[in-house]
Amino acid sequence: MMHFADSLTFSGRKVVAAWAALPFPALSGSSLPDILSAHQQDVPWKLLSSWREQKVSCCFAQSVVLRGICPEKPTSCPGQPPSPLHSCESPEQVLQQFLHSQFPGAFSTSHVLQQPCDTQPPFPQFFSPLLTRRGFLLDKPQGFSSAGVESVPVLAALQSCPGLRSLLSGLRRELRARRCSRFSTAGLEQDDFQEALEELETLSQCYETGFGADGSEDEGDSD
Repeated sequence: MMHFADSLTFSGRKVVAAWAALPFPALSGSSLPDILSAHQQDVPWKLLSSWREQKVSCCFAQSVVLRGICPEKPTSCPGQPPSPLHSCESPEQVLQQFLHSQFPGAFSTSHVLQQPCDTQPPFPQFFSPLLTRRGFLLDKPQGFSSAGVESVPVLAALQSCPGLRSLLSGLRRELRARRCSRFSTAGLEQDDFQEALEELETLSQCYETGFGADGSEDEGDSD
């Protein structure tokens, strides 16, 4: 995982954010272009990393893997022209085109696998009754328990994005508030503690976009 994260980081960055959709929100029988065309305003996966921003509008680099979506024949909504996604020749091209439209200028890699994620026991059965046994969405609850969900389509992503600045700055503030005395019992010296704080600050600055928006919350946060 460390080497994989390294492949998505550059210019002094070392941290990536994790995103996932489990299950990936797909209606049974829908094609990938149909599914992603319904999410043109926002990506259909959620942030797993711990910071308060839940929407990312840009990123530096990302790697996305989608599994469990069968290559159904693309369709389009009645009365609406096909989107550019419907003109792609493969699921991989569809996902790549979607990523480019959502994050223009970002370095993106994507993979689409047909095999879904197996969710049979002992996998935790926490699924909504609006899922089929194969993890696709229904218009109304099914007649059997959610424990009957045997597999689900899944999307997972790692992303190097400006929002990580606030996460790293928040971690630095939290550590500084605890002071070195909290860590001295573990053998951490004052100089080492201060150096770690400075490294966190330097790392967080690597995620600035240059427009000033990402650093506004850190004004006045100086030693």
